[in-house]
Amino acid sequence: MTTLNGKIDTVRLGGPDGPETGVQGFGAMGISEFYGDTDEAAARDTLEAALEAGVTLIDTADAYGHGANEEFLAPFVAAHRDEIVLATKFALERRVDDPTYRGINNDPAYIRKSVEGSLRRLGVETIDLYYMHRRDPAVPFAESVGTMAELVKEGKVRQLGLSEVTGPELREAYAVHPIAALQSEWSLFSRDVEHSAVGAAAELGVTFVPYSPLGRGFLTGSFADAGKELAEGDFRRSQPRFTGENAERNAALLEPLRAIAAEHDATPAQIALAWLHHRPAVHGLTVVPIPGTRKRTRLLENAAATRIKLSAADLAALEPIAALVTGDRYPDMRSTSAAREA
Repeated sequence: MTTLNGKIDTVRLGGPDGPETGVQGFGAMGISEFYGDTDEAAARDTLEAALEAGVTLIDTADAYGHGANEEFLAPFVAAHRDEIVLATKFALERRVDDPTYRGINNDPAYIRKSVEGSLRRLGVETIDLYYMHRRDPAVPFAESVGTMAELVKEGKVRQLGLSEVTGPELREAYAVHPIAALQSEWSLFSRDVEHSAVGAAAELGVTFVPYSPLGRGFLTGSFADAGKELAEGDFRRSQPRFTGENAERNAALLEPLRAIAAEHDATPAQIALAWLHHRPAVHGLTVVPIPGTRKRTRLLENAAATRIKLSAADLAALEPIAALVTGDRYPDMRSTSAAREA
């Protein structure tokens, strides 16, 4: 397996004047929810390993664990505030009395309430990167992004980000206030962002932050039937790409990934991440994937993927995979950018 020596390389988030961050970040969502039980001591050790490896962009959201994820991160943030770039999000509205409820709220008053809650739970005075987690087309960008821009003026937020927006939507928001980062699902299994969002980000100098860069674990090649192999409470059991015939067909698509991994003495996960780290050369933009894990060993494995150089033949062999994937990314795709592509 390819290993990491030293720290990963760095880039500037959102352009030459943005903060310096590792070329790979850390998605903290799974620590608090969605992927089964967490060993909190191991998760804290993983966070320390991330910093040691130069993984300094730490990504959370107020929706993860109903705020518990931000609270979990707070001691780590306090200990390393000057060493990390802290990102969180608003807009996914949840209710404690109804765990199944998922609303999208871009209302200005809700934004202000959300930022105050995140600042309190994280124990900080300023959030480095504040994302709109999902777009509600019923609320004009001039209102929602305008409110986010006010938070920058007030010193509560340093940079703005968007998640799951189309290229035209990104341009519309950017006209209101510069956007530093666009976070959307992008991987060998999910490439719909290349329709318009990637090109717009490159044009505007917006850093692209791929979430689920390992296809929610599918690109590790570790399982073929989520219904049989994932624990109760793991949200992937309900994801279309992970169940029944879809899972079996998608698992068969990983053979090129496994073959290339063997040639590079790497894991399939490392090759999948390396593919994303080759996107800047293809699309002309900065890319900072945020794989998540609760294990130190996986964190270091993921970080080592930044060292892998894929050949033109490798990239050509991986190119067809996404077009052959069966099943949507989510049971309900209405909140994603894919649903709003013309």
